[in-house]
Amino acid sequence: MELLEYVRKLYVYDHWANREVALALQAAPQPAPRSVRLMAHVVGTEWTWRSRILPGSKKIAVWPQLTVEQISQEVEELQLAWKNYLATLTPASLVETAAYTNSKGEHFSSQMGDILMHVVMHSAYHRGQTAADMRASGLEPVYTDFIHAVRQARLIG
Repeated sequence: MELLEYVRKLYVYDHWANREVALALQAAPQPAPRSVRLMAHVVGTEWTWRSRILPGSKKIAVWPQLTVEQISQEVEELQLAWKNYLATLTPASLVETAAYTNSKGEHFSSQMGDILMHVVMHSAYHRGQTAADMRASGLEPVYTDFIHAVRQARLIG
């Protein structure tokens, strides 16, 4: 599997895992506030990175105040946005650099492949925090490990 194809697979995983957590939060009788805040951050950050690499893209706060329903809507909107963007890339696109300014006003330039990997890893990190928070709140978190998604053939997309 070539690298670009694998990056696309990672974004199918990212959507699947984000959707699973969003659905679990919706199903919870009383979702833990920190879990909601963390998942809102996941979608806020994904939109922020898209706006950094695609000027004019939708942008929301890095730590937005979203309801569980809004998180679910954003997860679905992000899936389509990333899928459409990734379809336009070529293998050479992954080594091109993108200049951007972070939330502290600092200027950076990074390779597109590194940015795309960061987005997926950042989301996985915060989904892990969400799972721990849900468990600490007496809720059962969903199983969103990458290998589980692969074994269950969840990454068709």
